[in-house]
Amino acid sequence: MSKYIFVTGGVTSSLGKGIIAASLAKLLQSRGLNVTIQKFDPYINVDPGTLNPYEHGECYVTNDGAETDLDLGHYERYLNKPTSSANNVTTGKIYQTVINKERAGAYLGKTVQVIPHITDEIKRRFTLLEEEQPYDVIITEIGGTVGDIESLPYMEAIRQFRREKGAENTLVLHLTLIPYLNAAKELKTKPTQHSVKELLMTGIQPDVLICRTEHPLPKEIREKLALFCNVETGAVIEAIDADTIYDVPLLMLKEKLDKIVIKKLNIKTKNEPDLSVWKDFLGRLKNPTREVTIGLVGKYNELPDAYKSIYESFVHAGSVNECKVKIVPIHSESLIEDVARKLRGLDGILVAPGFGERGIIGKINAIEYVRTNNIPFFGICLGMQCAVVEFSKNVLKLSDAASSETNPHSTNLVIDLMEDQKAITNKGGTMRLGSYPCKITKGSLAHKIYGKLQIEERHRHRYEFNNKFLTSIEENGMKASGINPENNLVEIIEIPSHKFFIGVQFHPELRSTVENPHPIFIHFVKAALAYKFDN
Repeated sequence: MSKYIFVTGGVTSSLGKGIIAASLAKLLQSRGLNVTIQKFDPYINVDPGTLNPYEHGECYVTNDGAETDLDLGHYERYLNKPTSSANNVTTGKIYQTVINKERAGAYLGKTVQVIPHITDEIKRRFTLLEEEQPYDVIITEIGGTVGDIESLPYMEAIRQFRREKGAENTLVLHLTLIPYLNAAKELKTKPTQHSVKELLMTGIQPDVLICRTEHPLPKEIREKLALFCNVETGAVIEAIDADTIYDVPLLMLKEKLDKIVIKKLNIKTKNEPDLSVWKDFLGRLKNPTREVTIGLVGKYNELPDAYKSIYESFVHAGSVNECKVKIVPIHSESLIEDVARKLRGLDGILVAPGFGERGIIGKINAIEYVRTNNIPFFGICLGMQCAVVEFSKNVLKLSDAASSETNPHSTNLVIDLMEDQKAITNKGGTMRLGSYPCKITKGSLAHKIYGKLQIEERHRHRYEFNNKFLTSIEENGMKASGINPENNLVEIIEIPSHKFFIGVQFHPELRSTVENPHPIFIHFVKAALAYKFDN
């Protein structure tokens, strides 16, 4: 039977429950245990697919096409294992399931209530992953903060679940904040005491306290927290601010978090943690020999979480190339005029994915600049589509070339709505989502990057390259080097005469992990380094 760890948060949001959950999972995995992580979000949306990035950051897509919380990206990057739709559950999904059952008569006329019907469904979802395969440990992160009204059904479900499974099979890890008052020159434990009190009011006693702090926790603070929060002194863990999120597993190892968890859950393992690959990655990351500057052109640049996987993919690729990748966020709406001055000094430009008309002109202007100046270019999803539009406008001289997403009245729709999308009106979960195959042209840049002719990548889009224009585009120097073998969809475009110019319809950033950095990011950074030292 799987052991269950629940990660809750207190005092404030954004303390990093996802990073702590992923770090603990990495430590347990490094001991040879089979571990997975799931995220339960209290919001009523069925999934984050219809949420604005300003609301929720990046929407992370799994191989099976689930639109999920960005924390699943951390889970995959740390564990080097894919997640699925079962790894992310929302209140919307819970209630939708219960209501559908009620409509079908599954409750035999009983009054449907939060207890037991909603809590029973939450508990059922806790164990779905265990039904897929026998995990040693399943870590469940509960979104939000203890005390939130919307979190109460999850707290009650955890209380019931622990009672049913037994204390030796379940553990609650509570992440909290120890603020430092500069005027008093001391750390304050009262917010954490109140947070634990809120948790106790739901009937849950935490087993481990993870304390986010800007300053080291002295022994007397740990003892005070242990006394007032009713946990062992050794189970009060310091989570001091780190230089990078990839330091956190080693910091938790130093605090012996994995040993505490193994002991409390009575897990039998004699293996010591093997983090040699992780330490090698960190060694290269922290000791770069060079630096490269990449411009990230998008329309959500004031919110880095909107492009979280892209930022992390550059971290992975930088480590492989033993260089520091400096990302310069550039708002695409600022690139209407004076483009050359605003993009001067960059060693490469990535045009980010997105939706809608806002910022499109700026993205096209940026692509024209890098194409005509032989600067390394990488376009993802909408970035690839903008590259096709720019090429059609300025090389094919189709002045009104456009995507039907932004200009449906154009006579030259080089990017158009996919056929199977034209009758769709609902927005949630209806795009082309998940992993699809791609056949790569032999001898192409894509072939050089991947080192193979058959790949699979994850998608999230409604619009596609219009194959009516493929012949004229290829005759003028842009090549389609990756094609979906099932529907002939153009997946990859490149310009062979350019130093490095590639656009992809899929989202490679969703597959980059610490142990397997994505090859396109690796080669893009390498090309940017070459450009920098050649100029």
